[in-house]
Amino acid sequence: MTTVPSEPLTDDGTGGGALAPPPADANDGPPTARQTQKEATRARVLAAAKELFDNQGYEGTTIRGIAGRAGVSVGSVFTTFDSKGEILSQVMQDRLDGLYGELDRVMPHLRGSTLDRLRTMFAIYFAFESRHTRLFLAHIAATFDWTLPASARPMGKTPRVHEIVRECLTKGVAEGDVDPQVDPQEIVDLLLAAYVWTYRLAAWKGATAAEMTAVMDRQIELIAAGFTPG
Repeated sequence: MTTVPSEPLTDDGTGGGALAPPPADANDGPPTARQTQKEATRARVLAAAKELFDNQGYEGTTIRGIAGRAGVSVGSVFTTFDSKGEILSQVMQDRLDGLYGELDRVMPHLRGSTLDRLRTMFAIYFAFESRHTRLFLAHIAATFDWTLPASARPMGKTPRVHEIVRECLTKGVAEGDVDPQVDPQEIVDLLLAAYVWTYRLAAWKGATAAEMTAVMDRQIELIAAGFTPG
């Protein structure tokens, strides 16, 4: 049975407390008025974009709409970000950094087989993303926008996701329940493809995190049959 940590993640992905801000550099002087204004504009743009992507999806959200919601000019948006895709990437990075930190804390201490650990990992993902399912669907949709600049990081181009799954598989090889002859990247690709495809149930049927986790549990078991030593 898949279990997730009893302590829920907050909306920014943190667990028992917000992530501590980086220490201030003693050599840094106070920010200039221009820097302060630029940071304020950036924060307004990201907050407006998060709301619009979560309500209107990727295709339904425009730079003009983001600027209007943020109360800034379109030109001000483009002085900070190169594209709509880059804005979405930053919105998601700000959310997911906390989630990755929580997984880094939890995963090394999970017991059980690689299959069990993978199930728990993806259950945590579903529980987190279900709070803003449409925002995550926008993140997925951006993956198939071939006009995205190289600076954008849609779903699939977020390397930390790959690293966390690979670390789980590497541990499985060391423990003897993952065949060392399999290509770990192929397993990562299969698992992430199954994960993303499962979100069709949220888009089409309004499936809950628990319902999607149950489906993903079965898919992980099928994939695990291919990497378990014979």
